Amino acid sequence: MMRGIQLSFSNTQKLRLEKALAQLESLSSKVNSNATVIVADTIPVDEDAALKGHGTLEMDKNVVATVCGVVERVNKLVYVRSFRARYKPEIGDIIVGRVIEVAQKRWRLEINFSQDAVLMLSSMNLPDGIQRRRTAIDELNMRSIFVESDVICAEVRGFQHDGSLHLQARSQKYGKLERGKLLKIPPYLVKRRKQHFHHLDQYGVDLIFGCNGFIWVGEHVEVKDAMLEDQVNKSDPQNTQSASLLGSSEEPTYTPLEIRQYICRIANAITVFSALGFMVNLEAVMETVTLSLSLNLGVHEMLEAEFHVRVAEQEAERRSTSTRRK
Repeated sequence: MMRGIQLSFSNTQKLRLEKALAQLESLSSKVNSNATVIVADTIPVDEDAALKGHGTLEMDKNVVATVCGVVERVNKLVYVRSFRARYKPEIGDIIVGRVIEVAQKRWRLEINFSQDAVLMLSSMNLPDGIQRRRTAIDELNMRSIFVESDVICAEVRGFQHDGSLHLQARSQKYGKLERGKLLKIPPYLVKRRKQHFHHLDQYGVDLIFGCNGFIWVGEHVEVKDAMLEDQVNKSDPQNTQSASLLGSSEEPTYTPLEIRQYICRIANAITVFSALGFMVNLEAVMETVTLSLSLNLGVHEMLEAEFHVRVAEQEAERRSTSTRRK
């Protein structure tokens, strides 16, 4: 029932949790009664025109499912999208990864995939922001950009001949992630959306949902446009010189305690949702954080059994309300 977390529930909590999960299951079965299949279920298809795809098998002139999942149809193709599938990269995916090796003209990243991903030196913006050919000096200075164990946000650019992923980080929104927490959840709990970058202004926190199941929760960082800064610097060189002098003597800044607590609170909300097996999205995370604040719970208390039950009950109520509105 609970994934990744061992909790001790009282008898009352077990009953409440089972009731909430049963309600969620009934609501899900009503919505996906025709689409959800288990192993050996028969899939209704047009025998003449149907093309059998992944997760299907022809048996006794019938098409049966070989995995548990949802039946998807694309023109004549019929396949089953499994519920707990491993991460399958697609071009354009936003991913979060960790550097495991600095190699020649490239960084190798661990991204929760069967193979490591590669970020080429030529596939990212240089620190000075100038578009130019990479030189031997740039290659020698690679460790000044990323080193082992650094967390990076990038985009899937394509696949290499050996099956590994080719990444790119040319936009200002990509790059090194600092002052935050990296979470790892099953990739099937993160749905591909138009927007994977979120700024929670009320908490001063940035939230990045990686399609590969890596989620970043960190202090908000203003995205600076290198071209605009370059134009300002050219127009006022005295300010540039004074800013560089100030920058050299500037002391390192630290994340305030309040923001660190919000980072941990949001991370715990995602952990609870993942443990319950619910799809993780911005609305669900915000509702869970709001619930913890309304109950005056400490950050550590969010990982206790009672809060898991409360979240399951809240999710069941939310889905039943949305079903009634439809």
